Amino acid sequence: MNIRRAREQDMPDIDRLLIQVNMVHHKGRPDLFKAGQKKYTDEQLKALIHDDSRPIFVAADEEEHVLGYAFCIFQQHLNDNILTDIKTLYIDDLCVDESLRGRHIGRALYEAVLGFARESGCYNVTLNVWSLNDSAMSFYERCGLKPQKVGMETIL
Repeated sequence: MNIRRAREQDMPDIDRLLIQVNMVHHKGRPDLFKAGQKKYTDEQLKALIHDDSRPIFVAADEEEHVLGYAFCIFQQHLNDNILTDIKTLYIDDLCVDESLRGRHIGRALYEAVLGFARESGCYNVTLNVWSLNDSAMSFYERCGLKPQKVGMETIL
């Protein structure tokens, strides 16, 4: 397995995984997430692949099939009234093909993201996880992540 930056030729595999992620969210919150959709259009995904401020990493096998991905975004609040100007790498989305889970692909992706963040001068790595996704919550806790903040809602 090789972890590298995403390429345009990875788009069909990434699209398949984006649909898998959306279905997890749709099953947990059909009031919020549409069935069978993906987060990005092909044009948006192509632009993201080439955007160094939003690096995408993939875990690929020997035949270059994508086994999982991590979409990231650099964040920094320069000259903010209350926030310090630390540089953060935010993991917007991390997914491993559902048929390959349990093989430590997600852990390898996460560790690669941590290394990239360190090399990029980041103070921390953050992410959000939907409370409906117990397996993701457990995975991130096993990776050593701790809650930073909690989003709450009331449905009217």
